[in-house]
Amino acid sequence: MFTTLVVVAIIILILGLMYNSLTSKKNHVEDIFGLVNTQLKKRYDLIPNLISSVSEYMQQEKTLLESVTSIRSKAIKHNLEDTEVISLDKKMVSALSSLMIAFDTYPEIKANENLLKIQASLNQIEEQIQAARETYNQAVTKYNLAIDIIPINYMAKIMSYKKKVLFNIDKT
Repeated sequence: MFTTLVVVAIIILILGLMYNSLTSKKNHVEDIFGLVNTQLKKRYDLIPNLISSVSEYMQQEKTLLESVTSIRSKAIKHNLEDTEVISLDKKMVSALSSLMIAFDTYPEIKANENLLKIQASLNQIEEQIQAARETYNQAVTKYNLAIDIIPINYMAKIMSYKKKVLFNIDKT
């Protein structure tokens, strides 16, 4: 009787530890994703200033400017799924990269002091976003690994925990 109670207590203890470990990892991923979103919001808040600073110079690049504005308007909506946030960020990185390349063809933009300040701020924010992405990816990797390991994977299935997507940006 005593050994049965000990075995049951040990099983309950193990299940509790697995549950707590999974919940902790999931919450950690969600917390860090919130930090990534905060950095992305900083970038999105800077974009209207960027667009207004260059729009008068870049009439031929109207489509590109509209693309950046459109992506921003989609990205600042609330209640986006993680995968939508990641997809929109990839599009924004690509659009901003194209915009920065286009800047090189406009010498008057290079002389605009306000734009230079905005570019410096944008570069700083991009570095912060990259650091936040790396931290997020580390947490996601640990979480995804945890829900793949036996016997924790059974607990993850019971809790309906699914793998998370890494926040990778294609190098262009």
